[in-house]
Amino acid sequence: MSGGPELRFYMNKMALDSFPPSSFPQTSFAESLERLAAAGYQGIQFAERASPEQLKSCRSLKMGIAVSGRMNSAAEAGKLAEQFAGDGYECATIHAGWGLEDDAQAGHLIEGILNASVRWRIPLYIETHRATLCQDMWRSVQFANRFPEMRFNGDFSHWYAGQEMVYGGFEKKLEFIRPVLERVRFLHGRIASPGCIQVTIDPDANPEPVYVSHFRQLWTAAFRGFLLQQAADSAAFLCFSPELLAPEIFYARTFGGEEESDRWQQSLLLGKIARECFASASRLDSQN
Repeated sequence: MSGGPELRFYMNKMALDSFPPSSFPQTSFAESLERLAAAGYQGIQFAERASPEQLKSCRSLKMGIAVSGRMNSAAEAGKLAEQFAGDGYECATIHAGWGLEDDAQAGHLIEGILNASVRWRIPLYIETHRATLCQDMWRSVQFANRFPEMRFNGDFSHWYAGQEMVYGGFEKKLEFIRPVLERVRFLHGRIASPGCIQVTIDPDANPEPVYVSHFRQLWTAAFRGFLLQQAADSAAFLCFSPELLAPEIFYARTFGGEEESDRWQQSLLLGKIARECFASASRLDSQN
């Protein structure tokens, strides 16, 4: 893996484990990694700490490793960051708080996460996720301005559907969240419509749905922010991780008992869109 400003693709382990066997055979973890590598994935993001055997398999195949976790207090942040660093994860995405904290409580938690990241030398990317501190656009922008060293995992499906970004003007809201977009260093690949958090994308749609175009804008803006700040930022790469989750947790839709689409194939399509967005961001960056 190079040390330059690059886009890396990591499969989300929670999504991987829930793919129907008809689209992605559920064999051994090592065999799954081999198939991911053959499809162009460079790593995997675990939903919880991996076993020593899983980490060994990743290292033997030279697959990158990331993880996710929840931090509700400064003490929890320090403890979990220490564990993540000890396991050798490259970075972690964080559900921070429950979204019910007042400004003082929220600031204390964010400071705890930032301090833990520095102390244990592991990037901790706070998610734009429902039921967390960053569940809404306005408050997240205030946090970004108050704590400019914050870095984010952009899971923008939560904002796009949960706050209906098209209502009141998408372009206006895109500009408003610029301070967050400039600080994105991890992306959970999922596209939402204004009314559904995870939708199927038709690769042959012409024209493509407006919500797909909106996510192209979101992802391109995040990639451009990364490229513009990369020289002064500690992150040498940005991870894109498709997170197409199962119907059992009310993400994938089903009709007649069958899933709407092949989530494995959809993950590959999202990766293709991300590559196109990164190329667009690179061209914009080269013009500056």
